[in-house]
Amino acid sequence: MTRITIMALGSRGDVQPYIALGWALAAAGYAVRVATFPAFAPLVLERGLDYHRVEGDAEALVQAAMTSGMNTRNPVKLMQALRESYGELASAYERAFLADDLQDSDLILNQLPGGAYGRDVAEKLRIPHIPVSVIPLLPTRAFPIPLLAARSFGGALNRASYFVAERLFGVMMGASIQRFRRALGLASAAPRSADPQPVINGFSSLVVPRPPDWGAHVHLTGWWILPEADWTPPATLTDFLAAGDPPVFIGFGSMIAPDAAALTRTLIAALGQAGRRGVISAGWARLGGDLPDTILSVDYVPYTWLFPRMAAVIHHGGSGTTGLALRSGVPSMVVPFAADQPYWGERTRVLGVGVAPIPVKALTVDNLAAAITRLTADAEMRSRAAALGAKLRQEDGLGSAVKIVRGIIPP
Repeated sequence: MTRITIMALGSRGDVQPYIALGWALAAAGYAVRVATFPAFAPLVLERGLDYHRVEGDAEALVQAAMTSGMNTRNPVKLMQALRESYGELASAYERAFLADDLQDSDLILNQLPGGAYGRDVAEKLRIPHIPVSVIPLLPTRAFPIPLLAARSFGGALNRASYFVAERLFGVMMGASIQRFRRALGLASAAPRSADPQPVINGFSSLVVPRPPDWGAHVHLTGWWILPEADWTPPATLTDFLAAGDPPVFIGFGSMIAPDAAALTRTLIAALGQAGRRGVISAGWARLGGDLPDTILSVDYVPYTWLFPRMAAVIHHGGSGTTGLALRSGVPSMVVPFAADQPYWGERTRVLGVGVAPIPVKALTVDNLAAAITRLTADAEMRSRAAALGAKLRQEDGLGSAVKIVRGIIPP
């Protein structure tokens, strides 16, 4: 049986799509191992996949990234933030990916930028390596790299932004990768292949139109949605939904709020001003507390179940959450905190299925209330959102990705 190792790190929103991909590959007959942080070991194991431990605290990583300045769009400040947060995890990555029990891999799928570590292990083992991503990270003239900008600079500058990001990544992880390659007995620089390397992207061309300068080796499959295990909604939730009009969902996933109480007060006041009921997800921001009867606080609820039952969805703009919001068929808005989130907010606006993003630092009672009112009252927006959601639900992102992998190496 062909053994696939998937390397996936970050918050739950970063990692879950790759667990979904692993689940689909296992169902197709592959033996699948996921290398990720301990926090996600239960999620890996409950899907019948093997788990490989990578030391690190996902929540602490996000906290460090936010407090050190990862929410900036300034490349110099971003470079410093990368050094102070992710850079310190490099030694943990090296130890994890040098482990003997990865040596039986037949294929490596790697979410890390530039194929770091996975590409090097694959070179040592002389096996295929496929970069996988849920964010558009390949150079193009069509738009700048989403980690640095949400709107176009123009063709030449758009393409140059990817090389700026490559330099930032080199500052963050370059020394570690050099050590790693030496430990594997490899030359200091990875050899360049004459043939384009396949890349599998877990997002939809209906949302990210395929740039004309991406070759046929670049695949856009649609989002990788993890089917939910058996889950029954609590009575408090079903009773709340049945008690009135569909509420507005507000939740920011794995993002950290500098002042959760103040942010919660803003959400409560905005929902009240707009005259809407709400469902607030606590998340890592720890939102909630003393809420009026018109607002329900929830912890974990599958978004595939919850979002279609909402009047609108307001979220932080991670790729996976954006995909689920758009697939739900209801209007949505992004409140970006950092990284690629402004990009997904801008795509939501451009597609006409939501309002313009409001960065969390600029969020006020008045502008959030106005956004909620438009999201819930604009009939044309609701129609566009429903139409796009129906098309996205027809895509089989996992099936398409499995077919591509099968074409490279059979089970």
